[in-house]
Amino acid sequence: MRARLPQGYANKGAQNMNSMVKQAQKMQEDIQAVQEQLEQQEFTETAAGGMIELTMTGGRVLKEIKLNPDIVDKDDIEGLQDIIIAGVNAMIQKVDEESAKEMEKVTGGVSFPGLF
Repeated sequence: MRARLPQGYANKGAQNMNSMVKQAQKMQEDIQAVQEQLEQQEFTETAAGGMIELTMTGGRVLKEIKLNPDIVDKDDIEGLQDIIIAGVNAMIQKVDEESAKEMEKVTGGVSFPGLF
């Protein structure tokens, strides 16, 4: 027994599928463009009350660390190391948040695990 579609529905499924495929391809292109833009963009974050400034790309490449000379104490190297770690972690969080915000604009809030 064959199922029958109502009159006028012939090939509508194929048209809808083609439309969905085109939309998915467009979204994929938009996602790739945003990812490329973010990788080139530079973000700056300060830590320890402005005593350290970090610059990182959206591709998570640390470009620069600026230290205020007042923060350097040869007797407290561990404190300086902790401040640098805190600054790098804050910078990564900032890049992640900006990336998520930009991707949400493209995807409309739909999540694609493993993609971004």
